[in-house]
Amino acid sequence: MPRGERVVRMSVELPLWRALAGYRVLAMLYAIGLCATAYGHFVRPWIAVAYYAVLVVWTLATLPRVADAARCTRGLLAADLAVALAGVLLTPLADDHERIAGGGPTLPSIWTAGSVLAFAVKGGWRWAAVASTAVAAANLVERGGPARDTVHNVVLVWVASIAIGYVVEVARASERTLARALEIEAATRERERLARDIHDGVLQVLAMVQRRGAVLGGEAAELGRLAGEQEVALRTLVSGGLLPVPRPPRGTGAAAAARAAGEPDDDGPLDLRTLLAPHAGARVALAEPGAPVPLPPATARELAAAVTAALDNVRRHAGPGARAWILIEDEPDAVVVTVRDDGPGIPEGRLAQAEGEGRLGVAQSIRGRLRDLGGSAELVSVPGQGTEVELTVPRSAERARGRAER
Repeated sequence: MPRGERVVRMSVELPLWRALAGYRVLAMLYAIGLCATAYGHFVRPWIAVAYYAVLVVWTLATLPRVADAARCTRGLLAADLAVALAGVLLTPLADDHERIAGGGPTLPSIWTAGSVLAFAVKGGWRWAAVASTAVAAANLVERGGPARDTVHNVVLVWVASIAIGYVVEVARASERTLARALEIEAATRERERLARDIHDGVLQVLAMVQRRGAVLGGEAAELGRLAGEQEVALRTLVSGGLLPVPRPPRGTGAAAAARAAGEPDDDGPLDLRTLLAPHAGARVALAEPGAPVPLPPATARELAAAVTAALDNVRRHAGPGARAWILIEDEPDAVVVTVRDDGPGIPEGRLAQAEGEGRLGVAQSIRGRLRDLGGSAELVSVPGQGTEVELTVPRSAERARGRAER
């Protein structure tokens, strides 16, 4: 990645944690203010004073950890909820019973909501549901039964915390998607920069070597041909083309090695494009869909082997100057691969003669393979106009073969 260019990661949770830390301080001061205004009504005011002393120390001591998602651990959340529940359950011991029955606030008052919201921000709506249920149970015990105002407050905390927890989960998923998109964008820009540099240097040199080699002839012509093939392969790479992935040796650990290399193992489908990509070169053009063409492993390899056999026939019989084209078509009911060349074509009756002489390249390497796959191989050749081989594997045969392999 170029210097000075980096993927900026954002955190949608950071403002929530900071707001939660501020809320806890304000809620603590509010609870203390309520206690001060109603101090004369307390039956045992020393219990309230002791609890508020603990609440102040706990709130201020945990402030840095509550403001940081990484430092706000499960243990801290559990202890925080315990402080809130203790305050709710201590209220009947400190306050007047008539005042409690009349809807008076608990000792922690709205500070309890901050503890529940911490669960929501940290763990999502499921954690929020657990914490708010515990608070609801404590409030019912404190009031001695379900009262209208108690149920109202409990439902309010319940709905608010679960809603906030759900929003946090959605925000996290959006953040991950955005971060991935930014990484892809940065990688794409870097790839484009490398492609420009390669195009301005390496590709032009290879193209010049190919042209000069063709003019000079002899060994220079062979060098030019190789340079042309490398130019095509490199151009395919920098433009986002596929590269073949070497398969690991079969045996113990082969599937794990394949997964580590990013390739499907023997139980998963193979992308036909990756198997045919190595054929692309100066004299072989490959046209492929933009999306993967998945096939069962054995089917993909047999189809790729048939394509290789067709290209071998082009090299042997169409002459050194012949060009070939491979077209991959992923249709709803079949996968079709067409191999076409611009050679002299096959004279009429030549295939039957070759089969009678025991040369079974087309009969076995191509048609035999497709027949075993449940497909077909159609060969059309016009003398002087080249040859076209169309290999078709129906999707129904592909699925049946995939089940047989498993």
